[in-house]
Amino acid sequence: MKVTKRTAPRRTIDERRQEILSAAISEFASWGLHGSSTERIAKQAGISQPYVFKLYGTKKELFIASVELVCDRILVAFREALATEAGSPLEAMGCAYEALLSERDELLVLLHGFAGATDDDVRLAVRERYRQIVAFVRDASGGSDSEVQAFFGQGMLLTVAMAIDMPEFLLTTSI
Repeated sequence: MKVTKRTAPRRTIDERRQEILSAAISEFASWGLHGSSTERIAKQAGISQPYVFKLYGTKKELFIASVELVCDRILVAFREALATEAGSPLEAMGCAYEALLSERDELLVLLHGFAGATDDDVRLAVRERYRQIVAFVRDASGGSDSEVQAFFGQGMLLTVAMAIDMPEFLLTTSI
């Protein structure tokens, strides 16, 4: 009797990219761009380190892709909030952002993206993505410049409170 070894279905490149990004977000949240290890990312994703480089080129490119994914998720949350929530657009997007605070690793990656802006490539990528989010909020809300600035100021305050583990502050502050 012939024994056939069952193997897991092969994953597509896009599925592997997502697995790597998930592992990278966890790693970059803890260690930032320079302290992170592509070896640990590969191990967590269950792939070889050379495969990480094959798909992303460099650790910095993987870091930028991680920050961009976090920004994409923020935009998706804002769009979904506008489509499903009644009331003020800024309030709806604020509630959506508050829900994202539970994704601590993702928001820590965002903070590391801002901190990593001493690198020209990181700064350009993060600035462009942040500019897109600000433009979306401004256009979707119809808010004044001061209202949009207050929205982002409150969002940054909540992000920092989350990063330094001040849940009591998060409960008393809202966007």
